[in-house]
Amino acid sequence: MRRVMVMGLVALAVGSCAKRPDAIVPVDYPMAAYSGKSCSELAAELAKEKTKLSAVSKAQHDAATGDALGVFLIGVPMSSTFGGDKEGDVAVSKGKVQALEASMTAKKCK
Repeated sequence: MRRVMVMGLVALAVGSCAKRPDAIVPVDYPMAAYSGKSCSELAAELAKEKTKLSAVSKAQHDAATGDALGVFLIGVPMSSTFGGDKEGDVAVSKGKVQALEASMTAKKCK
């Protein structure tokens, strides 16, 4: 019985860990949000969003690493527990990048 409880706690701890950035699915962001922008505006917005995605992906990677270490050392996913998980931010930023790239393709921007 004790073994079952320990295995349950381990499964719970591992299941609540932060995901790696590459495992996060992008949010479906509408292309229409960028329909009124010119190619140069889209390019500038894309560069800005890619910079933001890089920053939140790094934070998410650090959170996932911290969670793995926390679970290994003390059995608690520390980053997720204390607000370090940036999964939502990564998903939204990935969605915006995809929408911007699709808008640029639709407008035949270079």
